[in-house]
Amino acid sequence: MHNGEHSRPKIAIIDPNTLSALGLKSILQNVIPIMTVDTYGSFSELAANGPDDYFHYFTAMNIVLENMPFFQEHKRKTIVLTLSLDTMSPLSGFNSLCTNVPEDELVRSILALQQGAHGHGEHLPPMPGILQQKILSDREIEVMSLIVQGFINKEIADKLNIGLATVITHRKNIMDKLGMKSVSALTIYAVMHGYVDINKI
Repeated sequence: MHNGEHSRPKIAIIDPNTLSALGLKSILQNVIPIMTVDTYGSFSELAANGPDDYFHYFTAMNIVLENMPFFQEHKRKTIVLTLSLDTMSPLSGFNSLCTNVPEDELVRSILALQQGAHGHGEHLPPMPGILQQKILSDREIEVMSLIVQGFINKEIADKLNIGLATVITHRKNIMDKLGMKSVSALTIYAVMHGYVDINKI
């Protein structure tokens, strides 16, 4: 347990819906790559695995309601997964994450939570060196920042006074260098590294 495992903060997802738990796990690992994310299908599984070792619990609402004393005691660590914000009234005071939304919106909510919860990540351990390195050129960073703000290739070309083919090449290079396949993964990268303000996406 002590060989380096302690240095990676852990997040638990407690959700009987396996698909939802795995989907959230993959997004969280993109948003907070330094975290270890474990998934549990029930509260008893979490309870059997050292629940106090976790930094955060992303928990299905019914599980929070059924185990209120525990989550009330760990309110600051708990993020309730809800399908709509209207159902949150019995759980006022908890952070919540609406999972029934398009991917870009979900990513934005997680980033906002992450920034809000950790005051811009100041409580998180430092990023591994490889993630801190500047991988992209200044021009690629400009292009990436416009992509995640929702501009299309033609608009990016006009804004930066470069040809459309050049924008497409930059796009491909950015995705290749970062090993990313989707704009939402790129958005996470851009916000986490401070290249784009979350309010612009």
